[in-house]
Parts: sequence; structure tokens; C-alpha cells
Amino acid sequence: MPSFDQAANRRKFLQFLAASPLFASSGAALAETLLPKPKLPDPLMWAPQETAQLIKTPKEAINVFDLEPVCRQNVPPAHFGYMASGIDDEVTLRANREGFLKFQLRPRRLVDVSKVDMSTNILGVKYDSPIVIAPVGGQRSFHTDGEVATAKAAKAGNHLQILSTATSMSFEEVSAARGAPIWYQLYASNKWEVAEAMVKRVERAGCLAVAVTVDRSGGRNQETLFRLRPSDTRNCSDCHDRSSLAANLKTRAMYKDIDLSGLTNTQSSAMTWDFFKRLRKLTKMKILAKGILAWEDAVLAEKNGLDGIIVSNHGARSEDSGRATIDALPEIVAAVKGKMPILVDSGFRRGTDIVKALCMGATAVCVGRPYIWGLGAFGQPGVERALELMRIELYGAMQQVGAADIKHLVPAMVRRA
Repeated sequence: MPSFDQAANRRKFLQFLAASPLFASSGAALAETLLPKPKLPDPLMWAPQETAQLIKTPKEAINVFDLEPVCRQNVPPAHFGYMASGIDDEVTLRANREGFLKFQLRPRRLVDVSKVDMSTNILGVKYDSPIVIAPVGGQRSFHTDGEVATAKAAKAGNHLQILSTATSMSFEEVSAARGAPIWYQLYASNKWEVAEAMVKRVERAGCLAVAVTVDRSGGRNQETLFRLRPSDTRNCSDCHDRSSLAANLKTRAMYKDIDLSGLTNTQSSAMTWDFFKRLRKLTKMKILAKGILAWEDAVLAEKNGLDGIIVSNHGARSEDSGRATIDALPEIVAAVKGKMPILVDSGFRRGTDIVKALCMGATAVCVGRPYIWGLGAFGQPGVERALELMRIELYGAMQQVGAADIKHLVPAMVRRA
């Protein structure tokens, strides 16, 4: 065997040859042939990507990622691109997944975890798990049964469901399919009367809480959508009326019977905490702010009388700061000091992801894209499978850290790497 110095010198010599002008035309090939090969990723991801190898039924899915390529195959390019997009360089989109690697679980042993209770209480209502169905707009873009299919899957697993303002089906239809009260996500817009009409409507229909999105204060450059959209050969005008904003919104269930004159945007860049004071006077529902990422804003939310917050970067669809929500969560938990529930979303795909957030102090975790992959792949059975897989993984992850109950998940079970 050559000595360490001999091996090092040999490597330097080969690198010199590869860079030499004598080998300018074949230097890359020489390096590829002679230089040591990098180690392959460990473990490898063996999820099928070839069309012929894609799963054919929801039960074949081993994890939620198995559902995504089937969704990609079934859903029109523009609709898939809309769902898959981050913005700009999509740094935050990647950070939401990579952020979980910064935190490690600390398994505990010799604890009886033969039975695990995943049930949790969210604003006074008990659910079978802390996995919440995040609001995703226009779900009929992914399957004809849309939000009703998702609601039926939520009912099967007793999940809290939050319905988007941009829902393709009415609050009343979705709530009936869920068979239990749901929440409503609200885009404020620049016109108070629009928000007022929606809030009154969902409250009459039995809505428990309204989560106001506060992170859409500007436009967004959705490059993945823009790249995929030209490959979509359908006529978009068959479904989308682009003649005006009001005309386009009238095709959405929750805008149909509202006076939209004077509406310039579905979000508002002028919204302040005064909006929440006005909202509190309007409704008896619980009120949350969705899109909090800084501890200072979490403190202001509590001071302004909100009932909870959702730590969110909109699935990396509203800004490209590069900061994952799991990174923001600890400072927010520390600032809130248990005074109100904290939900978190963006990037959650695994049971271990969920356990890390719960250990840090989150009350519940909202998931979005995974169940949409299931919806686009197989409709309601696909949504049920996505949620089932996440529950199975959560159950196992709780056993790993020695927690037989959600209440047993504590900060000592996770550490920053």
C-alpha cells in the first residue's frame, strides 16, 4: 500500500495532468477516469421516478414523496407549477427542508411506548393528532372533487382543516363534507367590506377560527410556475376570466356574491395591527395571524389580543429570505411564553419533522403540499394515504424519543446540531 504522502502526491499529479493544456480537450475525462469517485449519498432515495415504475394505488406509497411524481403525471403543468413554486431562487423552499437537519432528536430508552396517544387540543377542540390540513387554494385544479375530497379525508383521520380564501368550493360544502367545524384562512385585500362579508358568512356556517394571512404584502416571482406554464396546451380562458380582477375572482366560490368594485388586490400591503382590532369587533370567532416569523411580531400578536399564531413562510411562496420556519420557531416560542397556541407550517414531510417542532413548543403542525400530492395522484384516497403515512411516522418518532403522549414531548428531546 502506498504511504499517505505517496497517495497525496499521486492525487496532486493527476490533478495537475487534468488541468494541463496538454490535456485541454480531454482533461475532464481524464479526471473522471483517474481521480477518486465521491461517495454516493447515504442513504439513497429509491423512490421511483420513471413513469412505468410509479405507484398505481395509494397503498403502495411508502412515504409521501411517492405521491408527488404521480401527481406530476396527472395534473396539468400550469397547475402543478403553481403548487410546486417557491419564489425567485427558491432558497427558502430548499431551506424549509434542509432546516430540519440543523436539529437532532435525543432518543430516550426504557420507556413504555407500547401505546402512544397522539391526540391534542387546539383552541379547545380535541383532535386525534396534531397534524393540521393547511389551507391550499383552488384544489379542483388538482382533482375534480377538490376541497370536498380533502375534507372527507380529514374526517377519516379527525384532522383540523383550514380552508383557503381561494377555495374552489364553498365553505358550506367543505364544512358539511368534513362533518365538523373547520377554520377559514383569510386574505384581507385592500377593501374591508370584502373581508367583512367573508367573515360573517363563515361564522354563520359554524367556523371556529379565522387565520389571517399577513405575509403576502407584495408580488411574487414564481419562476417554476412561469417555466412550466408555457408547456400547458390547454386554453386557460376556459376556466379563468382574465378580463379583470373582479371577473376572475367571481369564478371562486367565496367571492361570488360580494361587491368587488374598487378591489385592486386579493392581499393588502397596507394592513397593520389595526385590522385585527377591527376584526375583533366584527366576530366572536378565534383569530390568528398566519405568517409570523419574528419574535417581535409574536409578542405584538399577543398584546393585540390574538388567540394564536401560525409560524409560516407560506411554504416559501411569499418571500425568499432563506430562513426556514423551523429556524424561526424557537425564538417565537421563547417570546410567547405559553400565552397562546403556536402552529407552524412549511416544509413538513416526515414524522420526525413534526416531533422536532412539537418538542420545541409548537401546539400543532400544518401540512400542505404532501396532501395535495395525494389529491392530485388519487383524489380522496390519496389524501387519506398522505395523512395516514404522516400519522404512522409521527407515532414511530414519538416512540423513538420515549414519548407515550403528546404532552411528553419536551425541549430536552431535541438539540441544535
